[in-house]
Amino acid sequence: MTRLGRYAGFLTAVLLALFFASPANAQASRTWVSGVGDDANPCSRTAPCKTFAGAISKTAASGEINCLDPGGFGAVTITKSIAIVCAFTEGGITNPSTNAVNINGAGVVVFLNGLDIEGVGSGLNGINFSNGAALHIEHCIIRGANTASSTAGYGINFVPSAAAALYVSDTVIADNGAGSGATATGGAIEIKPTGTGSATISIDRVRMENNTDGITADATNSTGTGVLMTMTDSISSGGYVGVSVSGTTTSSPVTAQLNRVMVVNNAGYGIIAAQSKASLWIGDSVISGNGTSVLNAGATLASYGNNQIDGNTTNTLPTTTSLH
Repeated sequence: MTRLGRYAGFLTAVLLALFFASPANAQASRTWVSGVGDDANPCSRTAPCKTFAGAISKTAASGEINCLDPGGFGAVTITKSIAIVCAFTEGGITNPSTNAVNINGAGVVVFLNGLDIEGVGSGLNGINFSNGAALHIEHCIIRGANTASSTAGYGINFVPSAAAALYVSDTVIADNGAGSGATATGGAIEIKPTGTGSATISIDRVRMENNTDGITADATNSTGTGVLMTMTDSISSGGYVGVSVSGTTTSSPVTAQLNRVMVVNNAGYGIIAAQSKASLWIGDSVISGNGTSVLNAGATLASYGNNQIDGNTTNTLPTTTSLH
C-alpha cells in the first residue's frame, strides 16, 4: 500500500470514530455526587460531582443520581423525571431562604430517597411540588422550614396544577412552620391542588412532629377532581391541628381515610373536617392529648367504631359510626 493510501485509510478510521462517538456533553443514565466532588467533573463514579444541581444537568431523563458518601449537596430544581437515591449514606441539603427541592415539570415522575433536608430556621419549603405526575419520598428527614410566610414553611408543599400523586413512607417531618396557635403558618404537609389540579395521596409510616400543623388536605382552590388521601401507621403530634381536610365543590371533593394513626398532643384540634364536600373516615386510631379531639364543620366525619378517643381537653366524637 502506498503512503497516500495508508494516510487515507487512517483518516477514514478517525472520521468514523468521531462520527459514532458519543458527544462530550451526553447525559448519563446514572451519575454520582460526593462531598469531595467537583461539578466540573462528568459525575461518573470515579469523578463525581459536588452538588445535585451539578449532577442533574448531566443525568438523562428517567436517570438516577446516587450519593457516594455523606455530604451537603445543595438545593435542586427538577424539571424532568429523575431519582435521587442516597439509601446508604446521607444526602444532605440545607436550604436557608429557599426551597430545598423544587419539582416543576409536566408529567415528570420523581423519586427521593435518603435525603436529610434542613431549613436552618429560614427555609421556605423542604420539598415544593407545583407540577408533575408523581412524587415518591422514602426514608427522608425534612425539618426547619420555618420562614414566617403565608405561602411557605411546609416540609412538603404539594400544590399540583394537574393530576398528580404523592407517596410518602418511612419519613420524619419535624419542626416546620412559623408562629403558634391559630395564626401559625406552614406545617408538615400541605396538599392543595390549584387550577384543574387534583391529588392522590398515600402517607405510610410517617412521623409528623412539632410542626405548626400536621397534614392539611384542601381542595378549595381547585376545579379538578379533588383529593383522595389515605394515611396509615403514622403519627401527627405537637402542632396546633393534627389533621385537617376541607372541600367545597362536588367536582373537587376531599375524601380521606385514617387507619392505625396516632393524632396526639396537638394544642388546638386533633382532627378538623370542614365544608360539605369533605369526607374523613377514621379506623383503629388514637386521638388523645389534644385541645379538642375532633371538629366537624359541615363535613362527613365518620368512625369505624374501633378508635381510642380520650384524654383530650374536650372529647368530641365523629358524627357517624359504621361497622363496615
